[in-house]
Amino acid sequence: MMNLTKSNILIASIILLCFSFALFQFQEEYFISAISKSLIVPLFTLLYFINVKNKSPYFTWFLVLFSISDLSSFMGYYLNTTKALDIYYILGNTLYIVAYILLIFEVVKGLNVKKVIKNYKLHLLVLGLLNVYIVYVLLNIVDPVFSNSYLVYVELVYNVVMLLLLSFALIAYFYNDTKRSLLFFLGSLCIVFSEFIQIAYFYIVDQDMLNFTSTILFVLAFSFYYFHSRIRNEKTFKLFT
Repeated sequence: MMNLTKSNILIASIILLCFSFALFQFQEEYFISAISKSLIVPLFTLLYFINVKNKSPYFTWFLVLFSISDLSSFMGYYLNTTKALDIYYILGNTLYIVAYILLIFEVVKGLNVKKVIKNYKLHLLVLGLLNVYIVYVLLNIVDPVFSNSYLVYVELVYNVVMLLLLSFALIAYFYNDTKRSLLFFLGSLCIVFSEFIQIAYFYIVDQDMLNFTSTILFVLAFSFYYFHSRIRNEKTFKLFT
């Protein structure tokens, strides 16, 4: 009963933070909206620690590192020098990159690599070529903004890791064909599209609706990841029937 009460409070808080983010985003109170968004993943992390008994080390550290980086996200508003902003950008994104790599380990640990290579050669080839093209397009978008500085390499690694996560999540769904792997794939799909829309918001069109859409996908992603961590039954659950 106590866990149920705590869970309800956390879920209600996450919903309220989403409304708070949307409200202050459209009112152009960006600092308050940034704080609201930065608290969402830490609350999902608390929800995970309360309700999930058999915790995966990789997934746990993914949530912890992501939460730390998110909680520090509004600090950029207090930094005035270019050097300080660059250090803040590198440290924050490094935490995200490591978190995503841990999530990749989480999905890869359930795969038989030899069988995957044997049975999904064409899938891997197509995904590899698609990922190369997407990274090329993304770099063309962000490179003019960074003026060919070393920060573009941080962005490159970040995008490559994200796309690897999505690719492995898709292969894992094909390989395992379970509800658990489907939820993981949907979470990865939402988080990658969220990041892509955020790139458009930061570097192409500064429209609040883009940031709002990105955040909705972001919350959906962590909802799917949370449900993934709760599922025990591994019965087949096909995406298409």
